[in-house]
Amino acid sequence: MLKYDADLKEKAQQLRRNLTDSERVLWSRLRNKQLAGVQFYRQKPIGKHIVDFYSSRTKLVVEVDGSQHMQSNHSHKERSRDEYLSSLGLKVLRFNSREVLEETNGVVEVILQTITERINGEIPPCPPFPKGGSMGNSKGG
Repeated sequence: MLKYDADLKEKAQQLRRNLTDSERVLWSRLRNKQLAGVQFYRQKPIGKHIVDFYSSRTKLVVEVDGSQHMQSNHSHKERSRDEYLSSLGLKVLRFNSREVLEETNGVVEVILQTITERINGEIPPCPPFPKGGSMGNSKGG
């Protein structure tokens, strides 16, 4: 289980209640294990971030970026955020709102292809925590 900042729980609940149009369209295709039987969660807190959609089984994050993400100050924040998520062994897919609304089937196909690749054993192992622990499947002794 991925750790998260507990202060984000209420914010994530608010975001789940107020999805954007593009998030709503994509959620209608991801919910109820419609893609390869994989469970997705929406507005999931991870660390100090809230990601739009998350699959723990495939360690996949799907982000839907609105027009504000095109601004240069958002670009640096997103790069830093993606690096953090990658350091946890997560794969991040980003789509802009327009793509989701106008090319929904294409977006879903990319997500399904990524899911398939990751289910078929191409998920890299999680990096160790700084103190020597590891995330994901732990081998007890």
